[in-house]
Amino acid sequence: MAKGRLRVLVDGTPLLGARTGIGRYTSALTEQLASMSTVDIRAVAFTLRGWRKLRTVLPHDVTARGMPVSARLLRKCWLRAPFPPIELFAGFTDVVHGTNFVLPPAMRAAGVLTVHDLAFFDAPEELSPGDAELPELVARSAARASIVLTPTKAVAERVAERLNVPEDKIAVTPLGVDPAWFTARPPGDDLRAKIGVPSEYLLFVGAAGPRKSLDWLRKAHEASPELPPLVLAGPGHEGGDRVIATGYLPDVDLRNVVAGASALVLPSRDEGFGLPVLEALACDVPVVCTDVPALRETSGGHATLVPYGDVEALRTALAAALAEPATPAALTSRRAHVGSFTWRRCAELTVDAYRQALS
Repeated sequence: MAKGRLRVLVDGTPLLGARTGIGRYTSALTEQLASMSTVDIRAVAFTLRGWRKLRTVLPHDVTARGMPVSARLLRKCWLRAPFPPIELFAGFTDVVHGTNFVLPPAMRAAGVLTVHDLAFFDAPEELSPGDAELPELVARSAARASIVLTPTKAVAERVAERLNVPEDKIAVTPLGVDPAWFTARPPGDDLRAKIGVPSEYLLFVGAAGPRKSLDWLRKAHEASPELPPLVLAGPGHEGGDRVIATGYLPDVDLRNVVAGASALVLPSRDEGFGLPVLEALACDVPVVCTDVPALRETSGGHATLVPYGDVEALRTALAAALAEPATPAALTSRRAHVGSFTWRRCAELTVDAYRQALS
């Protein structure tokens, strides 16, 4: 380790498997941290199977630490006491960063925790049996952390209120948009044929789940035969009448599919950030989303916001998005807004938080 470099150990478990929002956050942040000469970044994965794969998905020069260990067993231990500490199987570090809601306890390292949202506190019954203890784990992690990171001010306010975290222990680190989104092009004939995407379509991006409120979107879509087919991109979806489920898409294909959409729709009951909103805006694709605090903050006035659960309002907004193309001035303003969200800025703010945690 070079003298004076900040030693950081991140939870790299979200890098394994198909990457949705948290996996993409962890990947982009790790890549940026690895490029900083002031940071010595390492990663650990909490899994019995596939832990060796971690070293194959990390950026160049990022070291994989740890050993096969059951995440479920560790969580049960950490609910009882702050043992075993992370140093026992990943070595000593200055900062340990829990990238996915749970902060591993440490003997000496400062703890930094990312809380992406608190939707599961409002609807714990929607958690899988394996995640039933997540609310308590997150609350304990937040209490133990020196600094809690959130992607938006909206989530920061909820963390302060629901988890009783002092405001001076919370840092907002907005997510970023990869520059490739600004040059994305609609899918070609080969990709359309491969995944069954028509020439015109509405698009939802994300994993299936009750919080995404796709029943509301399906009702609005079914009641509007004049709207183009609906494409659901992400794991866990089922197709239907005029509904196409693509499954998980690699990043390159996803950018093409987003760029070719007539509009992107995000009908979530709750969100922590809403990265698909910014990525669609970067592609000059109009966005219709729920009027909730985080999406209001992230979209910055460049999306059509709809009251949650209002089928008629959603129908009207979708029809308007297709009928009223944005002016050149509006497109320029959209891109300027999206351009202010970079992964480099996210990483710089995160490093500031690491140093604050050590002070």
